[in-house]
Amino acid sequence: MSASTQFYLDQAAECGRNAQSATLQNQREVLLKAQAAWQAMADRAIRTATERDRREDERRELALLTQGTPHVQRPDPPLPD
Repeated sequence: MSASTQFYLDQAAECGRNAQSATLQNQREVLLKAQAAWQAMADRAIRTATERDRREDERRELALLTQGTPHVQRPDPPLPD
């Protein structure tokens, strides 16, 4: 997990904790909206990283396939007498 993703998750958790202890309803609503926004950013970052890793794996696999396997020299069959 990247540092920014962890930061987003930490911020979402902090907003959630602050919302629980908020005494004013409007303050609680603002904090819950902020929590949802931070969580959405974390979710997006996780999806992006997962997709990036998947594409990288596909590229690596394709590169291996296009390189081909080394040619194996087989002995010639014996000639008929």
